[in-house]
Amino acid sequence: QVQLVESGGGLVQAGGSLRLSCAASGFTFRNYYMSWFRRAPGKEREFVARISGGGVNTNYADSVKGRFTISRDNAKNTAYLQMNSLKPGDTAVYYCAAARAFYATEDDYWGQGTQVTVSS
Repeated sequence: QVQLVESGGGLVQAGGSLRLSCAASGFTFRNYYMSWFRRAPGKEREFVARISGGGVNTNYADSVKGRFTISRDNAKNTAYLQMNSLKPGDTAVYYCAAARAFYATEDDYWGQGTQVTVSS
């Protein structure tokens, strides 16, 4: 049974940091791209960051570039999103996704989400 479980969300002041984790099970983790997405209240879900199976290649949305870092530990079947210099505009539910292809779709594996709230 495939599971993706996010954790690490919470309430933080602007300028602060959080580290999200996504624990995976039920599939061969190292063979999958891992991505983070977010959905802010009243907005569409948006891409945040992606990392390749081996962890060598990463991609970021322009809005988080230089502030967020995606990483993974294939020995622990876990992906991470380090978020620094947080802004109120980063407030959203954050989801991790696992996909064999570069772009994650609704047909891929998704977690249940973790809430991040940044206060001004």
